[in-house]
Amino acid sequence: MRRFEGLILEGSLRPGDRLPPERELAGSLAVSRPVLRDALAQLEAEGLIVARKGDGTFVGPVAGTLFSDAIARLIRRSPRGLTDFLEFRKGIETFSAALAAERASEADRLSLMELRDKMLAAHEAGDSDHEAALDVELHALVQEAAHNTLMLHLVRGCHQLLTDDVFENRRQLYRRQGARERLLGEHLAIIEAILAGDPKAASAASAAHIDHVAEETRRLADADERAETARRRRTLRSQTDG
Repeated sequence: MRRFEGLILEGSLRPGDRLPPERELAGSLAVSRPVLRDALAQLEAEGLIVARKGDGTFVGPVAGTLFSDAIARLIRRSPRGLTDFLEFRKGIETFSAALAAERASEADRLSLMELRDKMLAAHEAGDSDHEAALDVELHALVQEAAHNTLMLHLVRGCHQLLTDDVFENRRQLYRRQGARERLLGEHLAIIEAILAGDPKAASAASAAHIDHVAEETRRLADADERAETARRRRTLRSQTDG
């Protein structure tokens, strides 16, 4: 039970992950099948795993969500809400990047290097949707490499809001010439600083990325507002002249 609880807490086992068959699991844990069944029954009673007859045993919906659907919708629709969410991201992500640079294991580094290669390939292919998905994956890997279980589950709790924010920010920023190249460069800078084990550089690279996104989205929103004001004025003048 403690081994399973530890794997779930540290994020190695994620909600929805399917556990190996009972025989294989008992062998890997070096316990008898009756002992394993007893442990699984207790884990299920605590809501940590879910057994589906004929389908298998899965990690339960333990992550939850940080925001209710109603609040998440309000945040998405509110310019202030989105600005505040970027501030929240900056605080969490700069700290996490610094911790990742200090604590990343060899497995974490390999995952980041593999992601770096995927990012370069997606950029070369011009696949903007894949780039955005890899952007979200980078934030997840940095949280895992920081090895702080509370922050890991906190960020996973707002995963959907983060995903929506990343995709929407990219949709806006792509209106700027050279935006894809700049975003790639910012993400690679975060990865390289973590791989180099440089906490200050990792934190600075993460902060620079969030600051750029916040500033550019603000400028684009201001430009859109000015354009809409000009359109309304022109429409009203034409109606008055008519």
